[in-house]
Amino acid sequence: MSDNFSQEVSARICGHMNEDHSHAVTLYAQVFGGLTEASAAQMLTIDAQGMDLIARVSDEDVPVRINFDHVLQDSEDAHQTLIAMVKQARVQAK
Repeated sequence: MSDNFSQEVSARICGHMNEDHSHAVTLYAQVFGGLTEASAAQMLTIDAQGMDLIARVSDEDVPVRINFDHVLQDSEDAHQTLIAMVKQARVQAK
């Protein structure tokens, strides 16, 4: 994990996303993870290259790795990237 993405930073981002933006995490799994049938998902870790999720598909937990389109510089870059990704996912999911 990059120095900019310590376990503490990863845990903070994942906790926030899972508690406050669970629908966005599910959209990430559906659109960027290719798990269109996912009914829920949780973000397990995030690092400079991507995020690891666990998605619920037909009563099974399916791990999925989603790589970012660039290497993240810091948590602010992560914030902006996750916002851009959910906007893109919303358009693609329609």
